[in-house]
Amino acid sequence: MKRLCIKIVGASGTGLLSTGDILTRALASLGFNLVSDREFPSLIKGGHSVYTLNVSEDSIYSLSRQADIIVALDKEGMEVYKDHLKDGGILLHAYERFGGIKDLIEEFQSRNVNVISVPGRKTLQEIGANHLMVNVLLIAMLWKVLDYDYEYVEAAIKEKFSSKPKLLEIDLIVLKKGWDLADKKLDFSKPKKPSARRFINGNRAITLGAIHAGCRAYYAYPMSPSSSILTYMAELASKTGMLVKQAEDEITAAQLTIGSMYMGARAMTATSGGGFDLMTESLSLVGMIEVPFVCVIAQRPGPATGLPTWTGQGDFHLAKYAGHGEYARLVIGVSNAQDAFDLIQHAFNYAELYQIPVIVLTDKQIAESLWTIEDFQEKAIPIERGLVSGEGLVSSDRYKITNNGVSKRWIPGDGPAYYFANGDEHLEDGSLTEDAEPAKAMIAKRIRKKESLLQAIEEPVIYGEEIADISFLGWGSSLNVMLDVIADFAERGVKVNYLHYRYLFPLKKGKLNNFFTKNKSVHLIEGNYTGQFGQDIEACGHEFAGKLLKWNGRAFFIEDVIEYIDQNLNKNL
Repeated sequence: MKRLCIKIVGASGTGLLSTGDILTRALASLGFNLVSDREFPSLIKGGHSVYTLNVSEDSIYSLSRQADIIVALDKEGMEVYKDHLKDGGILLHAYERFGGIKDLIEEFQSRNVNVISVPGRKTLQEIGANHLMVNVLLIAMLWKVLDYDYEYVEAAIKEKFSSKPKLLEIDLIVLKKGWDLADKKLDFSKPKKPSARRFINGNRAITLGAIHAGCRAYYAYPMSPSSSILTYMAELASKTGMLVKQAEDEITAAQLTIGSMYMGARAMTATSGGGFDLMTESLSLVGMIEVPFVCVIAQRPGPATGLPTWTGQGDFHLAKYAGHGEYARLVIGVSNAQDAFDLIQHAFNYAELYQIPVIVLTDKQIAESLWTIEDFQEKAIPIERGLVSGEGLVSSDRYKITNNGVSKRWIPGDGPAYYFANGDEHLEDGSLTEDAEPAKAMIAKRIRKKESLLQAIEEPVIYGEEIADISFLGWGSSLNVMLDVIADFAERGVKVNYLHYRYLFPLKKGKLNNFFTKNKSVHLIEGNYTGQFGQDIEACGHEFAGKLLKWNGRAFFIEDVIEYIDQNLNKNL
């Protein structure tokens, strides 16, 4: 699999995000498959950030640690990310105080790096442009180095700044200047037929999936990396007619969601780990009154504020155990944009059919990375409300003891039957009880939903061949890197497979047991220190041959897994 990795590096506030966005648009319009993501500190200005773009004519899903090209917007970016550039790669920069980077440039040249530079401020002053436009200058130089047609990058600039005609005018002058200054340096093929590819991040995909599922209300308090779901919902509210409200805190957001669901409107909320902590009492209420509830947790490393703009998979246990008492719930793990669109729809269906909380785990990488995708398929997942008509019902139908734990649910006021919904233990009509036998029966009834739910959710999926030289098991964003690794090792004649879980709890075990029986070297891949999901697998009596764990706030790069396999493969053959 041939891929090109470009890293744009610099401080927050230097135009790094705009640079990445413009290049993403231009490369997508050429017909490339791409994955891009931005790593940045929790600072409005300063620090050091990187926008990584991986492009290929083949399907790709993950990012590479090592870059073919680095575009440096400042000196610090060159210093911090120098080891990310491959020997023989290309460095583009516009830093003109050469004395300050003499040793750095000599180090690059000793590694056969082709250094291409232009005096940024001086060049921009000559054409009457602001020094902040150095990113546009470098974009044009990069495009020339790649030897791609000028019209595509020009179109991307026009699309980006179409609402600011005066800025666009000078940007186009700067773009042409940068193009004229650079020479072709790299021969990287491009798709034979340029065609604009759609690209989307996980949060927007969740938004579209929720709208497609008939969500009528969205409540949230901003908390990265879930915040942009609120932004996207608000942007589309006038078209969808959805109620979108920024609550004063996460407790209110959860309770507004519960209230809307109780009254029959599909509603959801989203937050991160710290915000979900505040929702857990409300989550327990959901377990008692059996109201559907859908919540997205966009994971970032904790504890406390932790690494608020970085990624991880550390909240599985939080989703699985949060809330006091015992009751059924469903925990789902999203992997990429397509998953996000599909699984949020299933989340609503399961929440309503089983009258339970459904927690959807994503993470910063999924939330903010961009993937090129095929168009989402509309109406492929039927909406299943699980509601019945209130006519002919009696109050005791609402929490009636049933074999599968699911009782009839109707919209309050739809018919003469009424019931009580409160946080106390209750009888079948919702009226309070503290008697031992009715309480015992009602608790068991609610927990029985888990068994019927377990029969309904799908089994995990095996990627790669059924039997492999080395095997992996994981969930969430781990899928993306494993898809690329499987393809990479197939070209070497090495069989790698991967068992991927989307439905994390309750745990399906049928395919799991078979996977361990047929594959003798199964390794866990998970983005946390303790291998939280792996503990559930081990509790089933299975033992991992090894664990590839990562907990530093960074996503799995393809090199992480390749290096791990290279170290462990010979042990298993």
